[in-house]
Amino acid sequence: MIELRTPAQIEQMKPAGRFVADVITRLSEVADVGVNLLDLDRVAHEMIKERGAESCYLDYHPSFGASPFGKVLCTSVNDAVLHGLPHDYALRDGDLLSVDFAASVDGWVSDSALSLVVGTPREEDLRLIDTSQRALAAGIEAARVGNRLGDISAAIAEVARGEGLRINTQFGGHGVGRTMHGDPHVPNDGRAGRGLKLQAGLVIAIEPWFLHTTDEIYTDPDGWTLRSADGSRGAHSEHTVAITDDGPLVLTARD
Repeated sequence: MIELRTPAQIEQMKPAGRFVADVITRLSEVADVGVNLLDLDRVAHEMIKERGAESCYLDYHPSFGASPFGKVLCTSVNDAVLHGLPHDYALRDGDLLSVDFAASVDGWVSDSALSLVVGTPREEDLRLIDTSQRALAAGIEAARVGNRLGDISAAIAEVARGEGLRINTQFGGHGVGRTMHGDPHVPNDGRAGRGLKLQAGLVIAIEPWFLHTTDEIYTDPDGWTLRSADGSRGAHSEHTVAITDDGPLVLTARD
C-alpha cells in the first residue's frame, strides 16, 4: 500500500535522515586500507546506540535473505554491489566499497548508500561511482509532483545508458516511512510518462546501482551478498527523498 505523508510527518522524518547521513559520512571517513568490515559495522552500531536509534537491518529477514541479517550495515566490496554482509575482511588498496545504511529514529526510517574507493583508485571505478551519483541526481530531479514514477526510472536509465551500462531492475528503490521497504518499487529503468502519478507526501528511496560489464547477479554463499555474475565491480548510490509541492526534498543529504 502506498502511503502519503503530511508536511508535519515529513518534518518528523528529518531527524532520521540527518542521522543516517551522519553515519554514512562517518563511515566514509573511517574506511581506509586495513580497516576491517566488522569495524565499520561496529562504528555504525555505536552511533545507533548513542543516538537511541533502531537498526533496520539487525533482525531483517525478507524472503530473499537466507537468515536474519544480523548486522547494522551493508558493506559490499568490489564485485559485491548490494546487501553485503559484513565479515572478517580488511580493506585493501584500491578496493571499491559500497556502504548502505538504514535506521529508525522516533519511529521514522531513512535509507542511504554511498560508494567510494579506498587507497589508490582505478579510473574506471571512479567513473562508475560518478555515473551512479549522476543517475541518482537525475532521478531526484524527476521526483516532482505531477511527474510519473517512470520519469524517475527513465532519468536514471538515461545516465546509465549514456555510459554504456546495462541495468538490472530486480532490485531498486522503494517507499520509505515507518518501515524500510514499502511501496512503490522504484526500478532503475522505465518509460517516461508511465506509472504512478507522483503526489506531494510520497517518500521514496532512489537507489541506482550498476556493474561495469553486466546486469546479472548471484547470491554469495553467505545468503545475502549480491555479486556480479562476471566478477566486474559495482557502485551504489542512494538517498531518501520526499516529494513536496516545492520540489524534491533529500532527507539524507550529506554536508
